[in-house]
Amino acid sequence: MIPRSRSTVIFQSLLSTSRTARRVPLSSTLRRANSTRPTSQPPLEELYYHLVPAPENLVHWSKKVFAVSFLPRPPSSVDGSKTILGVIPAIEATENGEGQESAVDQGQGKGQEPGLNDFKTNLGFLELMHDTIKKTLQDGGDEFVNAEAVNRKSGWMHIHDMRNVPALGRIGNPDDIIASVMVMAETYSKMPTYRLFTTDGPPKLTEGLARRLEEALQKAQAEEESSSTS
Repeated sequence: MIPRSRSTVIFQSLLSTSRTARRVPLSSTLRRANSTRPTSQPPLEELYYHLVPAPENLVHWSKKVFAVSFLPRPPSSVDGSKTILGVIPAIEATENGEGQESAVDQGQGKGQEPGLNDFKTNLGFLELMHDTIKKTLQDGGDEFVNAEAVNRKSGWMHIHDMRNVPALGRIGNPDDIIASVMVMAETYSKMPTYRLFTTDGPPKLTEGLARRLEEALQKAQAEEESSSTS
């Protein structure tokens, strides 16, 4: 488990579009001084990279992967888990510090770092996120979205990823629009162009949506762990 705050350089090294960041060997283990989140800290402000065997459909790609998660505990199984955002290949460092060639290196030059395009999105997580946001909006569980809906009064309203907030009155980047909803109507339209990770980082939701998603992830993890032991 390698915890990372979303603002650290290490995050950029693991998901770098330039593919020039330093290598993180499989034996690396970095820990926070305090693993308990302060109650004043917003939810989903930490990313965790859990080193796990690659899922069955990706063993040809990399023997081991980092399962990227908002939760401190690794999933009971990567296959079918809704708790991880996705995976990135883990390149093992040899004694001289050079990386061993893997399938992810083919066509890119031996020893290059995994980049943003190597991130494999977990569709199960994406489905859980959409379902949670939809239910939260229907319940009026996010003050920020509620205030915007009151101001608009009618018409369509975009739900933006807060990692890249558009200027007032402007439409955001398609990569950062999670969904669109009709004000005063129970509609929810997923944006097919939305990406979990961009050069601006991982998802960042408003506090109300983030808190509900965190609860949904914790519930899903508990169910998965219970199912794996039964």
